[in-house]
Amino acid sequence: MNLLLDTHTLLWFLRDDPTLSPTAKAIILDPANHKYVSVASCWEIAIKATRNKLGLTEPSGILLGRELPRNGFDLLPIELRHATHIELLPEHHKDPFDRLLAAQSLLEAMPLVSVDVQLDAYGVTRLW
Repeated sequence: MNLLLDTHTLLWFLRDDPTLSPTAKAIILDPANHKYVSVASCWEIAIKATRNKLGLTEPSGILLGRELPRNGFDLLPIELRHATHIELLPEHHKDPFDRLLAAQSLLEAMPLVSVDVQLDAYGVTRLW
């Protein structure tokens, strides 16, 4: 199954944070699943790292450049259809990164691995 990881899911997985649910961790670790990280999440991490909100010990480009391939995660690019689909979505969620992830999840028919229950209002398949 193809899976799209939410930004917090990616970070919690990389940190082995106990906040990550056992179910989410298991589906990420399952080699039968193909895991994707949106470029939007990389962008969000870089912005938050600039503001010292993540406590990273190295630049996000180095961290992600190493950890994405190490964990078998592929990048999901932001396509025009993803970006423009946002205007069709109701504003259930104010966070522009989460709205873009919802659009990508819907258009790519990929479940979104996320703790964020607000995303359910978009009709995405959310796994947690």
